[in-house]
Amino acid sequence: MNKPLRRIAIFCGILVLALLIRDNWLQYVRADELNTHELNRRVQIERYAHQRGNIIVDGKPVTGSVETKGSDFKYKRTYTNGPMWAPVTGFASQAFDANQIEKLEDGILTGNDDRLFFDSTMAMFTGEKKKGGDVVTTLNGKAQEAAFKGLGDKKGAVAAIDPQTGRILALASTPSYDPSVFAGNSLEDSENRQKLLNDKDKPMVNRALRETYPPGSTFKVVTAAAALENGVVEDIDAPTDTPEPYIIPLSRTPMKNSHGDCEKASLNAAMEVSCNSVFANLGDKVSRDKMVETAEKFGFNDAEIDTPVRASASVYNKTMDRGGNALSSIGQFDTATTPLQMAMVTAAIANDGKLMKPYMVDQLRAPDLDVVQTFEPEEMSRPVSQENAQLLQQMMENVVEQGTGTKAQIDGVTVGGKTGTAQHGVGNSKRPYAWFISYAKADNGSPVAVAVVVEDSSGVARDDISGGGLAAPIARDVMKAVLEGKE
Repeated sequence: MNKPLRRIAIFCGILVLALLIRDNWLQYVRADELNTHELNRRVQIERYAHQRGNIIVDGKPVTGSVETKGSDFKYKRTYTNGPMWAPVTGFASQAFDANQIEKLEDGILTGNDDRLFFDSTMAMFTGEKKKGGDVVTTLNGKAQEAAFKGLGDKKGAVAAIDPQTGRILALASTPSYDPSVFAGNSLEDSENRQKLLNDKDKPMVNRALRETYPPGSTFKVVTAAAALENGVVEDIDAPTDTPEPYIIPLSRTPMKNSHGDCEKASLNAAMEVSCNSVFANLGDKVSRDKMVETAEKFGFNDAEIDTPVRASASVYNKTMDRGGNALSSIGQFDTATTPLQMAMVTAAIANDGKLMKPYMVDQLRAPDLDVVQTFEPEEMSRPVSQENAQLLQQMMENVVEQGTGTKAQIDGVTVGGKTGTAQHGVGNSKRPYAWFISYAKADNGSPVAVAVVVEDSSGVARDDISGGGLAAPIARDVMKAVLEGKE
């Protein structure tokens, strides 16, 4: 063979070798990545080629599937009471993928999870149609309905937890949206989704998990916990050394109080009428670092609280000065929290100081209803001792019995709570947020802890916005729904 031909042969051999290497690389090394790639349309087609499994509440599906025509997607997702359940389910769309439980448990719902291999294989041999598995939630339908209806046309959110287990009982957010309106892949679906994205009220934001707000006076229970745990307060009925006026540290600005006589008020009395000056003073005495320590035991500054849907991190500033810490101790300045976080705070207090990890998926089931996985309660931390938790309960129960939270009272039931009205905007120019946190006691402990925030309420005068007036009745109705289900 002459030299030019030899060179051509070598060059062609190299090309063939490169082709073989590339082919094997794609088929064996990158196969899984390409099979599941979001731009691989065959993945989407296969996802909707059969009926999707359901998300279950109280033994009943709140989702479904319906056949579609004129599309290479055979089925699309449907929702029962979509706006009420959207903060729990999320959406599954032929055109826009999925989110929340629909996304996180997609393998089970589509039937493609490796744990469902036996079911898929048997379906091939028996000729049965492939089906997805189910996600069984911890949600309480009556509590969710009470939360959603209670919020009504108000902008806000509700989170309710079983303090003894961490099971999420309600997760409502308003305004909401119906995931069914863009579950397909038509032009109308695209237009519907774009309208939701353009809506200034952000209906697709899960306010219960993903929006943070200044907690206002509801945060005072955390400050009280820090004061008790660090020995700053040993007797909740003893006078504090809080002067009137109390000057915010490193400033000449007096702390304003909205209720009662707060000079030298005891911790118990200060909680009952929500004295800003007392809690700012106590937060300063506890110190910033100890306040951070206590807040973090309750879950603040944790960016990985997964329910399994991840909640936004609630924040207690680690670097602020004394003045900032005093203001943060009454739930203002840089302090920001999700409604879920304040439900966790309340749940820990109601559960005698033990904080359970919040979760909203109880079981994953195969199409034949065999249980694939069960999620068990898990302790997260011990923010306060049992003794101090019971002192906090005593103070919160006083708030409901004779303080600012009387609208949360339930006949024949012991209820503890704390109101909050959080200022925000430049110079507190925007309408305040109305908060209420609470728990209800039964014979064998507390079955429910609730946090409610009303972000905006049309038709209510600014001076009439209060946690006790707007948020407490919603919390009361959610607690009643849970208690009635226990009877």
